Amino acid sequence: MAKILHSYLPNMPWQEPKDDEVIWRYDNNPIIDRNPIKDVARIFNSAVVKYKDKFVGIFRGDTKTTIPYMYYGESTDGIHFTFRQEKIVLHNEDGTIHELEYAYDPRVVKIDDEYFIMWCDSYNGPTIGLAKTKDFEYYTFIGRPFLPYNRNGVLFPRKINGEYVMLSRPSDTGHTQFGDIFISHSKDMIYWGKHEIVMKPDWQWWQTSKVGAGPIPIETDEGWLLFYHGVTRTCNGLVYSMGACLLDIDNPSHVLHRTGSYLMTPEMPYETIGFVPNVVFPVATLCDKESGRIAIYYGAADTYVCLAFTEINRLVDYIKRN
Repeated sequence: MAKILHSYLPNMPWQEPKDDEVIWRYDNNPIIDRNPIKDVARIFNSAVVKYKDKFVGIFRGDTKTTIPYMYYGESTDGIHFTFRQEKIVLHNEDGTIHELEYAYDPRVVKIDDEYFIMWCDSYNGPTIGLAKTKDFEYYTFIGRPFLPYNRNGVLFPRKINGEYVMLSRPSDTGHTQFGDIFISHSKDMIYWGKHEIVMKPDWQWWQTSKVGAGPIPIETDEGWLLFYHGVTRTCNGLVYSMGACLLDIDNPSHVLHRTGSYLMTPEMPYETIGFVPNVVFPVATLCDKESGRIAIYYGAADTYVCLAFTEINRLVDYIKRN
């Protein structure tokens, strides 16, 4: 019986399964539709966490100029969100405003009493930006952990062996389409090193082109549970699907188990039709250690935010069997 070791969220979003599915979609997807904010055409690939008595999110908003920025939203139930109209402003350590050319695909994690935000930033090409906040009102820019080109920065929710640990996907400008998941370590979140490869694309069709880390890893007694996206190239473009793996608790560069079959692939109209068709892109999870429930926030077709659900026991069992 697999167990989630941390997170107590009995009031998180939930929908009971109808059969023996490993992952099932929310009946009322998408939870965020087109044009949710003035001058923002689409919100997708966004992160949600629990903060005090509500759920808050750092959302990717593609403006009507097509340039993406980060926006703040909040919800009482994790499903219905209201948004601030203004994009998030970051500050440098000296209090000056940190200018962003663009920002997309954010992740958020709480470590101790601070929330850390990672996103795809622009600095002579796409790379990872890192910032922190305590109240989702004031945001401090920390830096860029890695050189361009890099995407999908995902911090672990606690130090491992006394160090901060981050997953990332070194890549290219986006034209030749390759990508492996790497792991890196830091004592201060400024200087990063000890880079190791964790996972490469595999021979299964759905993950032959590239793979990238998704939501913040969930600590379980079976290892770190990591949802990830796998990508394949077709005659009609790229297809993004969802898989999962278990990483060693003390040495997360070591993959214990990894799905051979995808967990979700674009099938519903909101996943197959949109600004970028055929995309399922997991970005955030909420979980409850008492019930073993997990809610997964994912981007659909680069157009919508959607929800899916699973339970730790059936998911870990599936990963091990497949």
